[in-house]
Amino acid sequence: MTDPQREKALLHWARNALNDATLSIEPASSDASFRSYLRTRSRGSSFVIMNAPPDKEDIGPWLDVNARLRAISLSAPEVMAVDRHEGFILMSDLGDTPYLDVLNADSVDELYRDAINAMHSMQARIRPTGLPDYDEARLRAELDLFPEWFLRRHLGLRLAASEQMIIERMFQKLIASALEQPQVFVHRDFHSRNLMKLGNNNPGIIDFQDAVRGPITYDLVSLLRDCYIEWPQERVMGWVNQYRDRLARVSLIEDKELRFKRWFDWMGLQRHLKVLGIFCRLAYRDGKTRYLQDLPLTLRYVLDVAGRNKELGPIATWLREKVADSDITRLRAES
Repeated sequence: MTDPQREKALLHWARNALNDATLSIEPASSDASFRSYLRTRSRGSSFVIMNAPPDKEDIGPWLDVNARLRAISLSAPEVMAVDRHEGFILMSDLGDTPYLDVLNADSVDELYRDAINAMHSMQARIRPTGLPDYDEARLRAELDLFPEWFLRRHLGLRLAASEQMIIERMFQKLIASALEQPQVFVHRDFHSRNLMKLGNNNPGIIDFQDAVRGPITYDLVSLLRDCYIEWPQERVMGWVNQYRDRLARVSLIEDKELRFKRWFDWMGLQRHLKVLGIFCRLAYRDGKTRYLQDLPLTLRYVLDVAGRNKELGPIATWLREKVADSDITRLRAES
């Protein structure tokens, strides 16, 4: 935290909440928003404190979704104390081992089995009533980050009207595909940095405050085409087909293999185009340049998926030419 007064207030609040005048706090992690997390220990137990400045972050959605996850016995943090006015939450500690730190060819099947079981529980057992809809306006606003921040700001492109039209047509196809899917509970950032390796009831689930009612393939593609780790296409499609069969058995979808594959692929395109924009916005607007290192994998997903599709192949060719041999992990100076 950079605000000494806020840090002092948080420490005082945490000491009162745990009835421990001796405890201290230390940084645990931060995320892409204005939230930060701190860790403290008291009487042999470890706790995490969320610091969410109320003028920048609303902790209401986090508390709502946390309660939904815990109601179906998933491993979301247990809330010990809340100060809604200040934006403080004291919670149980899910540890400091994200999936990303332990994922490898030997561990992935077991870890993904647990993650997919948790995802299935979310989709089958959590009613998304009251959550924001992942509607056309929200999908489009996210896609618009791609030309604004990746193409114009990061690559320095000036798009001709014909190029804008090509992009618009792709956006329309991706939005239509997302909206035709069954709409379920969507975590919205279900990937290896937001899943914690636990000894029991794995995985721990964090960073869920942006949950929505949305497309059934969204969390699946977030997990299997993770922006931070990559798996062979054959292995990914094996997991996809297994999950499709599982959804069909409980009547969450009709068992139409090709349609589900298109849903999955095009949902991934929507997500990865959005993420290209978000990573660049974090770098240029917020000074979080470390996210630029994750651009190459995210871009490769876009080029690979679009390139395999007859309808979207020209987009992949065009984008590949625009990127060419440039180092997209480097900041671009203002022109």
